[in-house]
Amino acid sequence: MSDTSLQAETRTAFGSAESRRLRRTGSVPDTVYGRESEAQSVAVNARELYAVLHTEAGLNAVINLAVDGSELTTLAREIQRHPLRGDITHLDFVRISLTEKVAAEVGIDFDGEPVGVRDDGGIVETIRATVNIEALPTDIPSSIALDISELTIGDVLRVSDLPAIDGVEYTDDPEAGLVTVSVPAAVISEEVEEELLDGEEGEEGAEPGEEGAEGAGEGAEESGGE
Repeated sequence: MSDTSLQAETRTAFGSAESRRLRRTGSVPDTVYGRESEAQSVAVNARELYAVLHTEAGLNAVINLAVDGSELTTLAREIQRHPLRGDITHLDFVRISLTEKVAAEVGIDFDGEPVGVRDDGGIVETIRATVNIEALPTDIPSSIALDISELTIGDVLRVSDLPAIDGVEYTDDPEAGLVTVSVPAAVISEEVEEELLDGEEGEEGAEPGEEGAEGAGEGAEESGGE
């Protein structure tokens, strides 16, 4: 994973009004902390931040944050966004060491067309599209590929089915489901409706025979009694 650089300015004014002012001028208020250092309030350019977080590494990019003449090795975490526009409104820069493992969330790429989709008309249902890992900052993969081409209807791939990657440890429950192939809801509804109709027809068809049998039995008893 390649790292990127970002310039930050120390903040000396605080509060909601100051944060709104920064955002109006194209900056994002942030906090830098970690590695037993005192937390620092900073601001970065919104466009530069967007560029840094949209490289191949995504949200797990190693960011060399320049603050007051010092360069800090960080990861972006606790990202807050505007509920409508999706713009980043605040985030934390966590100081890290390139020689110590960190926690990260990585996206999963589901590769291939499942047999159950191609041959049986099933649909792919994603249970979750990310997985939590631990790795050195420079070993965090940009994404993890998982082959789903052999899935048939009802099959489930789990965290334990993810490929082994050198230096990467999966920290989620190995039995946690990731993806499955299921029968479309419309098909299930049609099958249930057909079963109900078949059942109703069977009940209706059995009534005359049952009544006739009972009637015959009663007639035989009366005849025998006379």
